[in-house]
Amino acid sequence: MPVSNADETHADVLIIGAGISGIDAAYRLKTRCPDKSWLILEARERIGGTWDLFRFPGVRSDSDMFTLGFPFRPWRSDLSIVDGPSIRQYVEDTAREFGIFDKIRFGHKAVHASWSSNDKRWTLEAEHAGGTAVLTCRFLYFASGYYDYAAGHRPGWNGEADFRGQIVHPQFWPEDLDHKGRTVAVIGSGATAVTMVPALARTAAHVTMVQRTPSYIVARPARDSIARGLQRWLPAPLADPLVRWKNVLLTMFSFWQARKRPRKFSDWITRQLRKALPAAYPIERDFQPPYEPWDQRLCLVPDGDLFAAMRSGKVSIATGTIERFAPNGLVMASGETIDCDIIVTATGLNLKLLGGIELAVDGEQVRTSDLLIYKGMMLSGVPNLFIAFGYTNASWTLRSDLTARSVCRLLNRMKRDGHDVCTPRGDPSVEPRPVMDLISGYVKRSEAMLPKQGSRPPWRVPQNYVRDLAVMTFRRIDEALEFRKAAS
Repeated sequence: MPVSNADETHADVLIIGAGISGIDAAYRLKTRCPDKSWLILEARERIGGTWDLFRFPGVRSDSDMFTLGFPFRPWRSDLSIVDGPSIRQYVEDTAREFGIFDKIRFGHKAVHASWSSNDKRWTLEAEHAGGTAVLTCRFLYFASGYYDYAAGHRPGWNGEADFRGQIVHPQFWPEDLDHKGRTVAVIGSGATAVTMVPALARTAAHVTMVQRTPSYIVARPARDSIARGLQRWLPAPLADPLVRWKNVLLTMFSFWQARKRPRKFSDWITRQLRKALPAAYPIERDFQPPYEPWDQRLCLVPDGDLFAAMRSGKVSIATGTIERFAPNGLVMASGETIDCDIIVTATGLNLKLLGGIELAVDGEQVRTSDLLIYKGMMLSGVPNLFIAFGYTNASWTLRSDLTARSVCRLLNRMKRDGHDVCTPRGDPSVEPRPVMDLISGYVKRSEAMLPKQGSRPPWRVPQNYVRDLAVMTFRRIDEALEFRKAAS
């Protein structure tokens, strides 16, 4: 097991999580705050976070790699939509190239962190090798994502015990599961389901996607021809930002169109579906959701692989409510039966902010649901704590890298002014609002434990990279922050 700096028990900054956000934060600290010491704690035994956890067939990004990748190590391929193992390897290669890998402590699961105002530091407890490791830091930086690694969302159904086949959840895919030549039912219609179904269909006898309600599904080329041309004809320092900004602006424009003209956008998706699916296919039944575009995330299918699998006859869709499991498959409320050997419950995630770590400030437990999120990167009333939290309508890395740069800007400001503690102070006149503007099941199930955003800056979290970039780069970094000077 790779372990580094085993003699260190204190750092200026402790980063929780060695996924994309954690590696990004470490790079920014290393290059912009060279006077600060830092370590990364990772609960798993390998780097990569999400891209190490999920190993189901076909696992891939649903964001383009030109914006999901690190801006300081651009993705230099025309392959835009990439499989999970390639992303994990890219994260590891980046960490090794920039001297970050050796400062990761693997197998350290942080469970509790407490702030002492007298000591002006955090004390963190982490489970490690059957015991407890205790570390201290001046600043705690959460790059642990937003969902529960230990358990996915798994509703129960009547008759599950009667099913004679195997039931699996994508978050815990068995390495020895053989689906070749077998029939599979995938329950779900979100990003995981539309990713997995065509991948399973390559070797399975047949795959049925069983959905309670449809999702908006959009096809997109897996390879970016514009990126290929720019990379071929322009020097990398010019091509890389052009490709990145092209994708940023196209994504923003698509989101704006969907929100501004939802019916027109929905009709455009329907026209694309009519071209991709067999003639007379009942699109209204299986592909028209009962909500507007971007009320939930759109599902991406590279090169229309799901539609190709449907045209081949290897994939079908059943829309409706499951009444019960039966010995040989599923029985729908409509009376339709779906025979299968394997059932995959692609039923979603459970959100878990801060990796489930318990927080206390001067002995008082922190309830994140009572707090406001400050500039999308700190929590009201909690000193010296940062959070990497991505966009819901664009690549995660765009926002997490912006957060990392803003954290470095704040740390350098504190150093200049002789401050060692900063705390966002909430404004009672600010109206609290949900932090995630989606109606997805995983969001609604978790609203009670998430912090709130406010009705105006700096408590408002706009889902707009260009606006965030301007505000986080040029606006005062110290607004609504309370500082304490270091003791003389």
